[in-house]
Amino acid sequence: MKWSRAVVAVGVLTMAPSQAAEYQYGFADMNLNWLDWSSSTERDSGGFKEDFYYIEIEGGAGFDWGDVYMFFDAENTFEGNDTQVGEDGQFQGNGSFRIAAKISGGYNIYNNWQLYGQSYYTIGNSFYDSTNVLGFRYGIYTDSGFWIKPFLGMNYTRTESWTGVNGAMLGWIFGYDFSAAEQKFSISNWHEFEIGRDDDYGGSGADRESFGINGALAFWWHLPNSKFTTGIQYRYFQDKLGQSGYGDAIIYTLKYNF
Repeated sequence: MKWSRAVVAVGVLTMAPSQAAEYQYGFADMNLNWLDWSSSTERDSGGFKEDFYYIEIEGGAGFDWGDVYMFFDAENTFEGNDTQVGEDGQFQGNGSFRIAAKISGGYNIYNNWQLYGQSYYTIGNSFYDSTNVLGFRYGIYTDSGFWIKPFLGMNYTRTESWTGVNGAMLGWIFGYDFSAAEQKFSISNWHEFEIGRDDDYGGSGADRESFGINGALAFWWHLPNSKFTTGIQYRYFQDKLGQSGYGDAIIYTLKYNF
């Protein structure tokens, strides 16, 4: 069995209807990433945000009933716990081991409309955060290789200090595949607006804004005659990730496609 189908099987067991599902497409990869925060983001974080590497396993598939996607990240895999407390009593440095995971899926309800849900979790030695969204998604596909799936849903958030309905989330994922100079490339983007967040969300005060942005824009080169893909991602946020204001980073990625 191919890795892609093995990974997708987890999603089928948890999300698919009881009747047999018709498999349409799937993928899976393991990738190594280096995330390099901008100097302004590191400065504005007060020393909390540091550059780090992470290993990721991801996979996804489409069926006649809908689609599913998931990833699992292990950040600072071989690092110890170097998080320290500064003179102001705040945690400084994020070089300790962390994990992050996401599962999302859409269930077809009418034409290109789907019932949509996603759950994202991140856990570190000094924090815990989960964002859970339930709503609707619409798929737009073109013959040019461009597709986009906007969604809107209710946001339910859990942290180590706060839990509750946290407004709504509006976002999308899109992709565009193209060729140039006999090479295959693609551009992708995931983007999220958090709207109407609760005033008590973000106990440190960093996330008390009612509006936040989170996302990444990526450029991929699918290396010819190999199972490798390399890419560069522009990671960005606004009043998110435990920090006020705008922040960004560059992520360098190498994928092995199963």
